[in-house]
Amino acid sequence: GRDKFNEFVPNPFKQVSAEPVSTFSSDVDTASYSFVRKSLNNGRLPNSNAVRVEEMVNYFDYNYPLPESRSEPFKPTVTVVDSPWAEGRKLMHIGIKGYDVEKTSLRSNLVFLLDVSGSMNQADKLPLLKSSMKMLLDSLHPDDTVSIVTYAGHTGIALEPTKASNRTTIINAMDNLRAGGGTAGAAGIALAYDMAERNFNENAVNRVILATDGDFNVGITNQDELKSYVEKKREKGIFLSVLGFGQGNYNDAMMQTLAQNGNGIAAYIDNLNEGRKV
Repeated sequence: GRDKFNEFVPNPFKQVSAEPVSTFSSDVDTASYSFVRKSLNNGRLPNSNAVRVEEMVNYFDYNYPLPESRSEPFKPTVTVVDSPWAEGRKLMHIGIKGYDVEKTSLRSNLVFLLDVSGSMNQADKLPLLKSSMKMLLDSLHPDDTVSIVTYAGHTGIALEPTKASNRTTIINAMDNLRAGGGTAGAAGIALAYDMAERNFNENAVNRVILATDGDFNVGITNQDELKSYVEKKREKGIFLSVLGFGQGNYNDAMMQTLAQNGNGIAAYIDNLNEGRKV
């Protein structure tokens, strides 16, 4: 369909004698798994570029042992086993677990940047988005700050910075959201970052959470320009995570670029249980 994914080619075999050092990315995204699941549940094979093996693997929790202190930033778990498909060959499994931080010790300054454009007017998009965001409130500390910026044909502030303890005010703001218009995504990102900067707390998690079907068609649509923009904001201590919804206009390529360069995660919400998990 019209969903957009970066094209990947298989990694080549490499000679250890020529390249003895192997590197790997500590990718924590899970969007591929839930997008593939939705396609299969709808009776369709997914776009082949949507199948990213590292995200399929990273979707699950393997209960790796934790590092014992902050001085050990991560702990590896390495297992070597016989290959099930090639006699005489071995497979090496490397698991990485970072130092865990107690959630109760964290405070958050969150800006929800919500896509309310016309393409979001489907049951598995804006309604699912709002239900997922409401569940996120349950995990916040009463003193955490929540703001809501919306974008469609133009951008707007749906909720000024509000303490999470004012749950009714936040939920009412979400319930009032309606889908319609174009997708001025770039302008929405600029306003969301401005809100995060105005309420910046150096002792908190300062994060913009973009929830969208990824259809950027108004304003800055060039991936490289957006990448440069979120990189600059990342250096100021404000990170960006992206939550994807729906299919048909889903721009995975753009969302991966934003999340990876915004120091955040990219996830895909295909149902309410996934919204709770994420």
